[in-house]
Amino acid sequence: MKNTTTRRGFIKQVAATGVGLTIGGMSFKASSAKSYANIMGSNERVNMAVMGTNGRGAGMARNFQSRKDVEMRYVCDVEEKALAKGVAAVKKAGGNPKTEKDIRKVLADKNIDAILVTAPDHWHAPATIMACQAGKHVYCEKPCSHNPHEGELSLAAARKYNRVVQVGAQRRSWPGLTEGIEALHNGVIGKVHFAKAWYTNNRKSIGFGKEMPAPSTIDFDLWQGPAPRRSYRDNLIHYNWHWFWHWGTGEALNNGTHEIDVVRWGLGLDFPTAVSSEGGRFRYKDDWETPDTQTIDIRFGDDCLVTWEGRSCNSRDTEGRDRGVIFYGEGGALETGHNGYRIFDMKNKLVKELASKDVIDGRDPNSPSANLDMGHIADFIDAIKTNRRPNGDIEELHKSTLLVQLGNIAWRTGHRLMIDPANGHIVNDPEAQRLWSRTYEPGWEPIV
Repeated sequence: MKNTTTRRGFIKQVAATGVGLTIGGMSFKASSAKSYANIMGSNERVNMAVMGTNGRGAGMARNFQSRKDVEMRYVCDVEEKALAKGVAAVKKAGGNPKTEKDIRKVLADKNIDAILVTAPDHWHAPATIMACQAGKHVYCEKPCSHNPHEGELSLAAARKYNRVVQVGAQRRSWPGLTEGIEALHNGVIGKVHFAKAWYTNNRKSIGFGKEMPAPSTIDFDLWQGPAPRRSYRDNLIHYNWHWFWHWGTGEALNNGTHEIDVVRWGLGLDFPTAVSSEGGRFRYKDDWETPDTQTIDIRFGDDCLVTWEGRSCNSRDTEGRDRGVIFYGEGGALETGHNGYRIFDMKNKLVKELASKDVIDGRDPNSPSANLDMGHIADFIDAIKTNRRPNGDIEELHKSTLLVQLGNIAWRTGHRLMIDPANGHIVNDPEAQRLWSRTYEPGWEPIV
């Protein structure tokens, strides 16, 4: 796709092709226009499957199953222990799921309405695209894509096949934060000229891994899926893949996506004009490839500047919080990122505070329905039943994800990127443009 192609033109261009999708040797025929008009009844149960249950996926599958109008029919994972963990979580919430290690077989089941994608980052967009093609709605954990091109394809697939695609930017459904963003939009601190976001942690070294045969308990070929094949190493699975560019996207997308989405939501802006980044792997010398310390500067012309600071190996709080966002305006500052906010005047006096609410609607904090994911889950299910776009719609989250993806591209190339504000594409920079997409294992190329 050429840099001159606009986002809207791209979506129209893709939608006009009318071709099917083939990934990983399996083909999926597009749902008919007639099926698009079938809106699920308000009391009808949504049949779902979850892909990836070693970590967050098991808990999310339990959260979905805890709803009376959701049945988690499949737990899908390529590793035996993770599969068992997912099944146990769903059963704890009253479900009785089938098991499957190949998501393509799950998508072939016409009784499945939607899938929850909590697999590694390199799987997010391909699984989303396959699901849309198979007529399924998608709740995909962040980031919505491994690279910018995949984000555009996911958006195109959602629109072409009229599927609800909700990204796990659950902050968009937090009531306290929403109140703060609405106050910002209503001019509580005037015009905003600078916004800062941050994330901190204290991650340890991953050491130097050894290449070895994959354990018999995991289908490593299927784990890699769309990614070109590489040898198994003993410091990769289950979490450290985040720090390898081949499969992961670094801390910027692993966590920065959340705060940057809040920033873009608050500013009401789409695409930037320039992006730069500094940082490195400073704390340890090991196999970790992505930065453990990083700043990303995102400029929106003459409107404002946005900065994200990531510290993976020093958890010292900023503004008393391990992660968050501050908007600086002509009439004061608004600090948020959590389920609440604080407003300060130009003399740094606290003028209003809504304390962070960790429980929604006064529900029992020990209940699965009380956590802050449930509002976003409820929004997804309601969007399916009413045929509307959800709070964390793929179009909004592609734009937010793109900002930190551009930051990573700027860091990897070592220079500032100039961006077309009409579509978010990199301008006149062949070196950076090569990182706009990626290569795929033959036969796994996502094509809408």
